Amino acid sequence: MKIKRGDTVEVVRGHEKGHRGEVLRVVPSDRRVVVQGANIRKKHQRQVQAGGRTMNPGIIQFEAPIHISNVMLICPKCDQPVRVGMLVEGDLKQRVCKGCQALIDA
Repeated sequence: MKIKRGDTVEVVRGHEKGHRGEVLRVVPSDRRVVVQGANIRKKHQRQVQAGGRTMNPGIIQFEAPIHISNVMLICPKCDQPVRVGMLVEGDLKQRVCKGCQALIDA
């Protein structure tokens, strides 16, 4: 996958369109990413005892995963949402901005 944990991305589709945030988690098997502050969901949690600890009841909020096709990586040089290319030199693979050809993993 061309987006990794810690990258800054912008949501380009859906009700969170235009939101920028950091990637908290990547789920490669489902091709999804969790973006900080985007796709907030609420869950009604009942009190559960597990392993001698109790989980408090109430309404919890969390970021739900978004499909990777709905986000674009923000280039650190151009500060724009860009497509990502791969530059292969021997055994080394680096991500490259398709707009300004800057290395993303510098």
